[in-house]
Formats: sequence, structure tokens, C-alpha cells
Amino acid sequence: MSDSFESHSPGLNAPAFGAFQITPQDDTALNHVTRAIYIGGEGNLTLTTAHGQTVTFIAVQPGMIYPIRCTEVKQSGTTASGIVGLY
Repeated sequence: MSDSFESHSPGLNAPAFGAFQITPQDDTALNHVTRAIYIGGEGNLTLTTAHGQTVTFIAVQPGMIYPIRCTEVKQSGTTASGIVGLY
């Protein structure tokens, strides 16, 4: 399949190139630093940002993509479900 944008350098506003399911775990780094996080089920989301801060987002909504670069999604404090990392 031809990709007209193959030689373009992707910016942070560009569409994601890949996605992966995230199972929240304490002290386990993700395989990729995310470009964004998709939420399938409402709840709280506790994560570590790409700059190392741990923060909890209260009442994230299902069906939303949050433009958050993170390295970990914590089990402690996360009640949201269906979490997908976009990179």
C-alpha cells in the first residue's frame, strides 16, 4: 500500500502511528511513551507524565482521546477501563 506521507516527519499534532492496550500496573514502564491516551470506560486515571510527575485525572470520560505523553499508567488510583496508548 502506498503511503503519501511516509517521508514526512511526524509532529505531535499528527495522527498516531501505532496503538497498544494498557493494563495499569504500578512501577512498570509502558513499552512506548504515549502521544495520547484513549479511554474506553469512565473513571480516574493515574499516570506518570513524560517529565516524571505522577498525577490523577478525575472522571475521565469514555470515548475520549487525551493528548497526554506518559510513561506509566498506575494501577493505584486508576478506575478507568479500556485504556489504549497511542504513539
